[in-house]
Amino acid sequence: MPYVDRQNRICGFLDIEENENSGKFLRRYFILDTREDSFVWYMDNPQNLPSGSARVGAIKLTYISKVSDATKLRPKAEFCFVMNAGMRKYFLQANDQQDLVEWVNVLNKAIKITVPKPLDSQPHPDNPSRQGECGKKQVSYRTDIVGGVPIITPTQKEEVNECGETIDRSNLKRSQSHLPYFTPKPPSDSAVIKAGYCVKQGAVMKNWKRRYFQLDENTIGYFKSELEKEPLRVIPLKEVHKVQECKQSDIMMRDNLFEIVTSSRTFYVQADSPEEMHSWIKAVSGAIVAQRGPGRSASSMRQARRLSNPCIQRYTSRTGECSTYVGSNAHMPSY
Repeated sequence: MPYVDRQNRICGFLDIEENENSGKFLRRYFILDTREDSFVWYMDNPQNLPSGSARVGAIKLTYISKVSDATKLRPKAEFCFVMNAGMRKYFLQANDQQDLVEWVNVLNKAIKITVPKPLDSQPHPDNPSRQGECGKKQVSYRTDIVGGVPIITPTQKEEVNECGETIDRSNLKRSQSHLPYFTPKPPSDSAVIKAGYCVKQGAVMKNWKRRYFQLDENTIGYFKSELEKEPLRVIPLKEVHKVQECKQSDIMMRDNLFEIVTSSRTFYVQADSPEEMHSWIKAVSGAIVAQRGPGRSASSMRQARRLSNPCIQRYTSRTGECSTYVGSNAHMPSY
């Protein structure tokens, strides 16, 4: 889903047909920046790319005339929509139907041309040329020819006043849908619960690298890519104390950051969107609960506590038997 990042830009992953009519869609990270009047895309989130990495493509918002659903034009491309820019049509694929609708809406709002509404009242007698607060304002323009179509672009930026329209970002609230963005890797021994790409911080160099994560009923592991058979690391779920949204995301300046806390290390993982972050947290937490399961009843916990903590034996003079007492400071073992 598109989301608003820390710089108030609308961002998210989409698949784009970069070569017209090729039918080949490539996954890219898109940034819609209304202040810069641009819609740009990169190989990945720029936070995860080397400093100074060039963007793959860009379109001025003033060049885009319309954005609409294209599932009928491209029936084989699921959740497809099209951007009309001059003589070129850009076909893009969303992750699901809700993602498609939200991207079409935010793009159409960004390219919408607003015309000041005339006031019902008559012009002020002292200043006949004054048309109220929303009067006309002279602005210089530049004309470009794009694909044989003249494109008129303002050469000076106007401040948004009460008459201007802005993008309604309230509709971009962090959705609670948990649809995965990537096709899960085929299960090997255990059934795969969830799989997909995330960005992980390294333990030593503290650099961020994209890894393919895979969660099953007993472990969560990550691979260099989805094509690899051997994981770089496997974390048993029994060693995971908790998984939650990262409280240090502001310090690390990372969006959609969550943490997997184990007894030996805290793993910082960045998802591609807010809903993917919540989806991973829910999936890992659910797998932990399922592993420890309803079989962990109160009686079994008490038994585990008795077996794992030191006992104090006291000789009972009346019966001649030994009584076993569990220390009052005993703690329940970690699972």
